[in-house]
This record gives sequence, structure tokens and C-alpha cells, in this order.
Amino acid sequence: MDGAVIDEVIRQVGNMGFPALLAIYLLTRFEKKLDELMEIIKSLSEINQKSS
Repeated sequence: MDGAVIDEVIRQVGNMGFPALLAIYLLTRFEKKLDELMEIIKSLSEINQKSS
């Protein structure tokens, strides 16, 4: 990580508090995973419909 990024993270932890920062981090990570899962489910659904 860049030094400026680390400084910004430390400043945000001081301003927002650790729980809020952790929640934002986890939500952004989960959002990417949910998007991937939705695409996989969509493709599986299409494959299932073709095989029926």
C-alpha cells in the first residue's frame, strides 16, 4: 500500500470509527462477490433452460 493510502485509512478510522470503516469495507467486498454469483446463477439458469 502507498503511504498516502495508509495515512488516509488511519485518518478515516479516527473520524468514522473502526466498526463503520469495517462495515464499508466488507460491503464493497461482498458486492463484488454477489455480482459474480448473480452472473453464475444466470448462466446456470440459461444452461438449465436449454437442456430442458
